[in-house]
Formats: sequence, C-alpha cells, structure tokens
Amino acid sequence: MAFDGVVISNILNDLNKSCTDGRIYKIYQPEDDELLLVIKKEHQTSRLFLSASATLPLIYLVSKTKENPMVAPNFCMLLRKYISNGRIVSIKQPEFERILDFEIEHLNELGDVCRKHLIVEIMGKHSNIIFCDNEYNILDSIKHISLLVSSVREVLPGRKYQLPPNQGKYNPLTFTLDEWREKVLSKPVTCQKAIYQTLTGISPFMAAELCYEAGVDADSGTAALTEEDGDKLYEALQGLRCRIEKGEYTPLIIYKDKTPIEYSSVPMDSYNELECKEFDSISEVLETYYAEKNQITKIRQKSADLRHIVGTAIDRTSKKLDLQMKQLNDTEKRDKYKIYGELINVYGYDVKEGEKQFKAVNYYTDEEITIPLDTDLSVMENAQKYFAKYNKLKRTYEALSELTLETKAQLKHLKSVQAALDIALNENDLAEIRQELVDCGYMKSHNRGRKIRMKKSKPLHYISSDGFHMYVGKNNFQNDELTFKFANTGDWWFHANDIPGSHVIVKKEQAKELPDATFEEAARLAAYYSSGRTDSKVEIDYTTRGNLKKPSGAKPGFVIYHTNYSIMAVPDITDIEQIE
Repeated sequence: MAFDGVVISNILNDLNKSCTDGRIYKIYQPEDDELLLVIKKEHQTSRLFLSASATLPLIYLVSKTKENPMVAPNFCMLLRKYISNGRIVSIKQPEFERILDFEIEHLNELGDVCRKHLIVEIMGKHSNIIFCDNEYNILDSIKHISLLVSSVREVLPGRKYQLPPNQGKYNPLTFTLDEWREKVLSKPVTCQKAIYQTLTGISPFMAAELCYEAGVDADSGTAALTEEDGDKLYEALQGLRCRIEKGEYTPLIIYKDKTPIEYSSVPMDSYNELECKEFDSISEVLETYYAEKNQITKIRQKSADLRHIVGTAIDRTSKKLDLQMKQLNDTEKRDKYKIYGELINVYGYDVKEGEKQFKAVNYYTDEEITIPLDTDLSVMENAQKYFAKYNKLKRTYEALSELTLETKAQLKHLKSVQAALDIALNENDLAEIRQELVDCGYMKSHNRGRKIRMKKSKPLHYISSDGFHMYVGKNNFQNDELTFKFANTGDWWFHANDIPGSHVIVKKEQAKELPDATFEEAARLAAYYSSGRTDSKVEIDYTTRGNLKKPSGAKPGFVIYHTNYSIMAVPDITDIEQIE
C-alpha cells in the first residue's frame, strides 16, 4: 500500500487543522501496539488512531473506537500521567519521512509549563511510538528496541532519540535540479527505482506515477533517458512538491472490479481507466479502504472451509469423470465385436478347427478384415464370445452415457458454487452457500436436526443508464428465486454461455422495450459475475423469462432453454450504477 511520505503529509495537513492547539482529553491503548487519543479543540472532538503494528502501521482520524482493556498498560499510564489534558503545540514531519512528531505542552506536578514529544514512526515492521522529553531523551516507547534487536539504533528509556537512518535518501521538497541530475539520473537502475531509492517518502507507487506524468517508461533504464526526459521527470516532481506545499490534496481510493486496490492523496493519472472515488479527507480514505479490505479478507477467511470442501469435491468429481470417459471410450469397440460375431456366423462354416484367424469381407463396408480366433474354442463358440463382449460393452455404454451426464452436471454445479464463493460479500451469503452444500450432500449439517432460520441475503441491484433495474444472483439459491419467483414472464434473463455464473434479471417496464444500452450493460454484468471474469470477452446467452424451465430434481440454479440470443460482452462494470 502507498502509505508513504505524501500520504503522511496529507494527514499532517488535516491534523494541523483539527488537532493543533487542541487538548488531549483521553488516552487509550486498545492493543499492545496501538494508541487512541481523544482531542478536543474548541467545540470539535477528534479521535486520533496511532498504530505501530508490524503488519499494518497507520495514523488517521477515526469515527469508530475500539473496545479498551479494563487495566491500562504501563505505556498508556505514563502518557496519561504527563500529557493528559496537554495542548498540542505543533505537529511536524521531519525530512519528509514517514514520521510525525507531536509537540505537547503540559503542566508538571509543580504547575510549571513543560513540553514533551510523542513521535510516531510508520516504518513497516520497524514502526514505533516513542515518548520523549523536550530534549528528545526517550522516556518510554511502545516497543523497546535494544542493540540485540537492532544494531542501527536503540530505542530504550534514557537513550537519546535519533531519527532512523535515511539510507542516503534526500528530502524531495528541497531537492534541486542539479542534485536530481547527479543523484537520480546517474543511477544504473530503472527510472522508477532511481526515484524511490533516492528520495525520502516517495513510494514505488508514487514513483511510477511521476514517470507516467512525465511520459517516461518506468521500467526503462536511466541511461536511456534524454536530457529532456530527465527534466520532464523533475517537472513532475516539482508539480507534486507544489501540491504538497499548497496543501492541495485529493484523497481517493482506486477500485478495480469494485475492489479497492490502492489509495492516494493526489490524482493518479496512470489509473484513469479504473474507478477513482474521491473523499473529503485522507482519514476517511484510510478508514474506508481498510474496512473494505478487512471485509474481503474476513469473508475469504470464513469461506476457507467451504472453498476446501468445494475444491476437494471438484477434484474428485473431475477424476471420476475422466475415468468414466476413459471407460466410455473403451466401449467404442463394441460394434467391431458385433461384426466379428456376425461374420463368423455367416462365413465360419468353412473355417477349420484350430485356425488362429480367418479373413472375411465386411458387408457393411465391402472391406476385407482379419478376425482373430481363440484356438481353444470352436468356431461357433468364438462367435458367441464376440457377441458376449458386444453385449457387455453395450450395457456399459448405456450405463456410462447416463452416468457421465450426471457427473458433468455435478461438476458444473460444484463450479457454480465455487463461482458463488468468489462473489460472496457477507456471512449471510456464505450461510446460503453452506446450506446448499448441506442440501446437496457435500457436507454435514452441524445443527443436529434443528432448523436454523437464516437471514436472507439479497441479490445485487444495479440500474442501467436508461433507468432499468437489473438484479444479479450471488448464489444458486438466489439465482432460482430471482428467475422463477421474482422475474415475470416478459422480464429478460442473462447468463454466461456454458460456464458457471450468476443469473441476471432485467425488469421490463410495462409497454417498454429494452434499449440496446441496457442489453449491453446486463450482458456485462453476466460476464463479470461469471467464471470468465478475467477473460477479455465472454459469450452471453439472453432470453425472456418465459422461455426458461427447470427440470424436476435439478440442482439449484440449473435451467434449460431452447430459444435465446447471444452477445459478446466485456466483463467490466465500472460505469454501471449499483444501488445499495
């Protein structure tokens, strides 16, 4: 993620407005590596979340608070002792690092005015929250770092606070053109690497954007750049610097297929083909982004057991189908054995006993063929043996023809369940899929006969550019209900051709025909919510609801139809409006 110096500068800009000159009203430590400061300024209350988590270090203003422990940890008690009701004098970002330094004014036991520093370092696994006096002597930190842990610097009570080593990087806000040419353009690496390896607070994500704005290939070597290209890159950096100095931020989240993939504090032209949603503040961006990411992660974790069950069933069913198809292919010899038996009956009267073979003309093709004979059997017994083989293979063929159809249907159903797991959004969606697997015998119910009332999950709801309502089933239960209970005879139905996917229903208004744009948008929904989502184009079948039938005893979500139209659709729905 791009939690770099640019994002930190945006947070600093917001905190200077809402927290500088504010008083620290309450201090909490919800987790071992987290703090929550409640800050009051005039008539406004802000909640500042600070996390030094090794996996997800963050600083931002939150709207929701976590549950706090009954007994405050020692670090929290120390902060309460010194800076509770303290005034935030200033907040700084030293050298454009991923660090914020809060200078806090408070009164000591004697009533004298003192100052302390609360320093938050966002450095990945090396993140920390450090409390210092006015001379930057460390009083304590949320993580103690000794020389045994790090040979670079100690973070322990009594030690002098030092900024983390900058690894030879330079502040992009004070970087000159001459330094740019000397330090960046001379590095024997790609343009993108040269930028983020030289400048503090510039992430690979931001470096790639600077290259895009300058019209330079991020993966090309600096040696391939012309002087003009180098100057254009510097101009792009100057543009970023100008935005930061003026406080002109545009907090946004970048979505791909409705899933958040990145966030930024400035416009990202390199992502102009994707959906970019702007927000009022970077804190709102971070809170929304990680809430949505956590929801996706949470559902992925909760669906892991279902994915395993479905994946195992698909593997077994695929192997079963392969074996059946192999056996079915072996039955193709049955007609040959039948002909052997017939020809022996017709021409075998002059074959001598003990012959290993004899030749005869196949009266079906007028070709001469050689028929092997078992010397231990009489001629007629050889004929009976071939007829017995034929009848056995014929019975096998008839049985396997039905079995392979059943196995193919079973495999198709399992893949549709797998596709439903990919688009599940909440626990209600998973509960319906779990119930489907129980009903179909793929897993056992843990309710021991008790009927549990499930909260019904709702289908996805979109509206076309022409104002027609479009509904997408998220699993096979919803597909059945949408198609056979919700849809009317004249409503339109869309589904990916011959691959697992959702049923899409377009409600037809009375006396209105669907415009071409609505047909195209509904087809795109059907393509996106199918297993062909990653393909460039997907073939979509569509027809009216009245042309659909569900065979008796068919699996959920299965329909048949004999009248339909087809359309090729791109699985991209970024511009289709969704109704919550």
